[in-house]
Amino acid sequence: MIVRIMGEGQVVLADSHVAELNKLDDILLAEMESGDGPGFRTTLHALLDKVRELGAPLPDDSLEPSELILPAPDATLEEVRSMLRDDGLIPG
Repeated sequence: MIVRIMGEGQVVLADSHVAELNKLDDILLAEMESGDGPGFRTTLHALLDKVRELGAPLPDDSLEPSELILPAPDATLEEVRSMLRDDGLIPG
């Protein structure tokens, strides 16, 4: 799966990591629903860090179709809310 982090670039991530990322996505969704700004910020950074850790970066000159687009680390709660699907940022 190719994942784009807005403002950073793309990484290739094995589908086997989606379940692990979904745990953080579920926490992020709950924090957004409760309006927990500090928790949201911490979990968003943890989610992006995990994608960077588990994924392999694509070269900057490579532009592949992204299967998943994640917000930039400095995205606001409102910006992330506008990106949400029914099941969070990460499907599944």
